[in-house]
Amino acid sequence: MATEKDPQKDSEPEGLSATTLLPKLIPSGAGREWLERRRATIRPWGSFVDQRRFSRPRNLGELCQRLVRNVEYYQSNYVFVFLGLILYCVVTSPMLLVALAVFFGACYILYLRTLQSKFVLFGREVTPAHQYALAGGVSFPFFWLAGAGSAVFWVLGATLVVIGSHAAFHQTEAVDGEELQMEPV
Repeated sequence: MATEKDPQKDSEPEGLSATTLLPKLIPSGAGREWLERRRATIRPWGSFVDQRRFSRPRNLGELCQRLVRNVEYYQSNYVFVFLGLILYCVVTSPMLLVALAVFFGACYILYLRTLQSKFVLFGREVTPAHQYALAGGVSFPFFWLAGAGSAVFWVLGATLVVIGSHAAFHQTEAVDGEELQMEPV
């Protein structure tokens, strides 16, 4: 008895594919497409962290030019630096891990409950948006105790420092058709 091969599986290369690299928790939709586009446009990490490419800008004009060009050129890399800082903040804060577990646990329980039957509270059907708001309300004290507000501002501040300093001190790539620069007289 001969087995038929699945043509879709044959078309995928051996090893890791985009579907195995992205978490299964991200639903197929706008979020997954955005993350796939970011991953596809990521610049090589070797050139991103090459220490020979870092120098002090000569003047304010060069600093501004570096900021704009590097943020535009390394945009996807900066997104992953931001996500890495979020992950670092969550992993190093046990209470924040507990608060996230409570929130996602409440969302999962509500999801399972809606699969069985519609969620009715005080004789009225509760919409999914209200259910997730309820999950957020239940987990809010845990986020407050975990210091989630300070964690958010830490991540934003660390991101601004890391990305801002990289963009300011990393020399820009030479671009063909670069605009003519006028020298001061």
